[in-house]
Parts: sequence; structure tokens; C-alpha cells
Amino acid sequence: MLDLREQLRALQAELLEATREVLLSGRYILGPKVEEFERAAARYLGVAETVAVASGTDALHLALRALGVGPGDEVITTPFSFFATVEAILYAGARPVFADIREDTFNLDPREVKRRLSPRTKAILAVHLFGCPSDMPALLELARRHGLRVLEDCAQAFGATVGEQKVGSLADAGCFSFYPSKNLGGMGDGGLVSTHSAELAERLRLLRNHGSPGGYVHEEVGYNSRLDELQAAVLLVKLRYIEDFNEARRRKAALYRELLADVLSCPVEPQGLRHVYHQFTVKVPRRDQVRECLRRKGIASTVYYPLPLHLQPALRGLGWKEGDFPVAERVARQVLSLPLWPELSEASLREVARGLRQCLKQSS
Repeated sequence: MLDLREQLRALQAELLEATREVLLSGRYILGPKVEEFERAAARYLGVAETVAVASGTDALHLALRALGVGPGDEVITTPFSFFATVEAILYAGARPVFADIREDTFNLDPREVKRRLSPRTKAILAVHLFGCPSDMPALLELARRHGLRVLEDCAQAFGATVGEQKVGSLADAGCFSFYPSKNLGGMGDGGLVSTHSAELAERLRLLRNHGSPGGYVHEEVGYNSRLDELQAAVLLVKLRYIEDFNEARRRKAALYRELLADVLSCPVEPQGLRHVYHQFTVKVPRRDQVRECLRRKGIASTVYYPLPLHLQPALRGLGWKEGDFPVAERVARQVLSLPLWPELSEASLREVARGLRQCLKQSS
């Protein structure tokens, strides 16, 4: 599904020099590279502040805490996402409330969000799944009318845009993951929260460092969620190339669409949105049969995500059941993600598409 070695070879000299600087500096946690990366990321995203943390999950959790979400509150989010989205809400002590998704983008349907509002609703957590931005104008307008906070889960969408604005700059806060497979990936875990609010950023800096501004004085009970200097150095190098990486993904997605659109449902790009294709995810009839056929041909594929969040065993206590979110459940039975990364060769991509067409024909 992904070969990170090709990108490493291309950037090897820069990455080795960047990590060498850190090793020789003797500063390994929350040092000058982290500060430099936070400033560079803020410029790129078009926000006033960014705060680097230890993971994308921590970014979501700490952002919810910093926004005042806690016990007794409800947060509306999607049932079709990675488990960290709902974990973060539970970590904050709030109750996740799911709303069904749009079948074309796999993202929250604002009409369904409106149906789930209650007096306890405190925030909307929108996920830009697979690199496709959610319908932020509609969600932000809904939040404005009802006095709600809005948080963007941008883990899979670094560099995606809504109009001229980058995701992560549209709401109260944006949360990013730098897990190695992400569009902007480190060499380990890492995360970031973006915001226009200096006050929110200051609270996040306290929360990530045991509630302390320094000097062994602790203003609140916080967490140990500090990005290390080596990861920041790696991310600074890769940030210089993120537009190149994303444009390469978009070109390869366009070729997949050219080769496959006549035989199955490919990702869509609603007008005004820039998809950055963390995954190229298609909807496939008889998905499991087709995937087994691909496996026999030596072609990788992955299902993100086979079981919607409301049906996960760990969340049985929330009271949701099969049939509550029919679109998410239907999509989960059909989706299949194909290999896609910036350095994937055209020949390999064509081989994947050719194999998929053959498997579709055999399964019909």
C-alpha cells in the first residue's frame, strides 16, 4: 500500500543533516526545531498559532479539553473514521453523538448533524476523511446559529483546501497527525493543533507539558504530550515539499479515475474543495471477493474502515445499533483503498487498475 523508502532516498541528504543538527545540539524535547516547525506550519496553514504535540490523537484530545469540552457535553461527529476520533471525545469526558455521512464524500452530512443537536451539544468534530474536506461552510453556519464550537480532524488532509483556505484554519482548531503514512509524515508519532486564538494556543501549551509553563510550577493537571526535536527536524524538511507531494497524489488520483471511472465509483471532488488523496478509496461491489482476487495477483489493497464506530465492541455502552446510520454502514461494506503515494510509478498504478478491472469482471 505504501513504500516510504523512495521518499527517504530523495530527501536523504537533507534529513541526515537535519537530524545531525539535533543530535549535536543536545536539545531533544520542545527545543528550537519544534518552535521553528510550529512557526512554519502556522505560515503554511494560514493561522496565528500552532502547537506541536506527541500524536494526532493527543491533538484531538487536548484541543477538546482546551475548548472547554468535558463531562456532560455532547460532541457530534462521524461514525465513519479512525477510532481516535471518538477516543478523544471520550478522553475529554464527553459523549460522542454520531451523525450519518454523505455517500459521495464519506464525510459528515450537515443535515444529519442538525438532526442530532440537543441542549447538551457543545461541539462538532468534522473529519476530512481520506484527504477530502468536509462541508465546512454548512457546518460552520450550523455551529454559528447554535453557539457551538467546531473542531477539524485534519489527520488525513494536510494541505487540503476549502476555497482559498487550508483545512485547519477554518474552525476553532484543527488537529493533525504526522504518523509516517500521512501526507506530511514523520519518522514516528507526532501531532499538531492549529488555531487563530492565542489564548487557546497558550492553554494547549500548558496541557501538553503537565499543565506547566515551566519552572516546576503547574497551573493545572495536564499531560505529557511533547513533540521531540528529531521529529520536528524531519517534518521541517518534508514541509518544504508538501505541495509537491500533494500535487503528485492528485495527478495519480486523476489517472486512477481515468482508468477506473467507467467500472466503479471513484472519489469525488465537490466544487471549491481540494482533495489531497491520503487514500484513493473506491466503492466496490462484492468487495471482499474482489479484494481476494487482487491479493492473488499480488496487488495490495486495504479496507478503511470495515466496522463503523457506532458498531465497535468498545463502544457498545453508547447504545447505538446496526441500522442507526445506514449510509455509513453501507459504505463500510463497499470501500476499498488502492495503493497511492507521491512516488508510485505510473506503470505500477496502471498495473493496479488493470488488475482491479480484471477482478471486477471475474466477480460479476
